[in-house]
Amino acid sequence: MKDKLFIILQHILPQHALSAAMHRIARCTKPWFKNFIISRFVQYFQVNMAEATEPNPRKYESFNAFFTRSLNGHARTLESDPTNISCPVDGCISQIGDIRNSQLFQAKGKYFNLSALLGADPMTANFEDGHFTTIYLSPKDYHRIHFPNDATLTKMLHVPGDLFSVNPTTADNIDELFARNERVVAFFDTPAGPMAMVMVGAIFVSSIETIWHGEVTPPRHNQVRSWSYKENEHSFNKNDEMARFNMGSTIVLLYGKDNMSWAEELVAGQTVRLGQVIGKVK
Repeated sequence: MKDKLFIILQHILPQHALSAAMHRIARCTKPWFKNFIISRFVQYFQVNMAEATEPNPRKYESFNAFFTRSLNGHARTLESDPTNISCPVDGCISQIGDIRNSQLFQAKGKYFNLSALLGADPMTANFEDGHFTTIYLSPKDYHRIHFPNDATLTKMLHVPGDLFSVNPTTADNIDELFARNERVVAFFDTPAGPMAMVMVGAIFVSSIETIWHGEVTPPRHNQVRSWSYKENEHSFNKNDEMARFNMGSTIVLLYGKDNMSWAEELVAGQTVRLGQVIGKVK
């Protein structure tokens, strides 16, 4: 009953208005206000501030600056072998496996469509019968996204949509969740073949930004927006920072059919950390 009420509430809430309000609140710099929010957040979610470059919560100029905090040099061991694929985030694996008949497994018998996820872009063909993993970032996690391989950016999309929560309860109950929510999709060429990073927005996730573009959303739009980088390529090294969630959400990491495989020990529900090995380049 509790789960049903939670899902009903999400359908009736003004999702985009709430996210716009969170965008303003998260950037408030009034000391008494931001310190109150940050301290309560750290306490409630048991955030490990010892891992942060700045461990003192009061030193952050806003809640958003705290939420997107950087890690110190000792917090993670970053995998550097070019034949391995590194985990791009801290989080929990929601699902991991193969893309079959253009469908990705979501939860409890639910699937979502590959083409819908990628905004019906022609690049979708590169990922037919490929591989995917969905990783959920909880509120206490590190919220910067890094490159799992050396990569060259070729294209980016902003796909407008809903802003449902992306926690496990919602994934279990809302059809096509990750193909319905607002998302930013970045396509790359890598040693592991074509790769796509899908950064899925959610309620209170008021902003997604990339290092090559800055804030992609907001502002929000009613149609898919596209940027091509073939004439002005951006190349990155493995473990470089790629993007940030200004408030937490989920990524869907996609690879093509032939050039990689996931680490056999990885299963749904498993906690993963930035830099650990999650796959192998064939």
